[in-house]
Amino acid sequence: MKVTMIMAMTVDGKIARHPDHFPDWTGKEDKRMFKALTTESGVMIMGSRTYATIGRPLPNRLNVVMTRKPERYEGKENLLFTSDPPRTILEKLAAKGYTKASLTGGATICSLFADERLIDEMVVTVLPMVFGQGLSLFKEPMDETLELIGHRELEPGVLVLHYSFIYGSRLQGGA
Repeated sequence: MKVTMIMAMTVDGKIARHPDHFPDWTGKEDKRMFKALTTESGVMIMGSRTYATIGRPLPNRLNVVMTRKPERYEGKENLLFTSDPPRTILEKLAAKGYTKASLTGGATICSLFADERLIDEMVVTVLPMVFGQGLSLFKEPMDETLELIGHRELEPGVLVLHYSFIYGSRLQGGA
């Protein structure tokens, strides 16, 4: 199954000021792109804090919410709460016929998938803002090489960078 991480961040690499920061700072074009990408994949995978920040399941795609206590939540038709590890989630989705999934945060969930090398691609919208402090793309230290496979200007000053992960590879060279 192809997993694409989709995130927006500031120029200084922050995805939010704090865990409960509502993502209203990203702009209309980024929200349109997010909707198109996640709807096309058919599945969004997120943590319980990200889900709480959004406040509702987004329509026309399966919303998978990773939580330590799924029994505390009530599922709906397009909403699934699970305590399964990332690989098991993907196996269950594949068994249901899904071939793609969008990984939509937060930093802890992205780290869980990255630790198991389950992220194939990353689409990052970089907004011309600086938070100075806050949450990064990943909660844990990372040391992976990415290959740029596309880029574009979404609107003036807002860049979309599309990368593929090259696990096990390290940049060669140095000073």
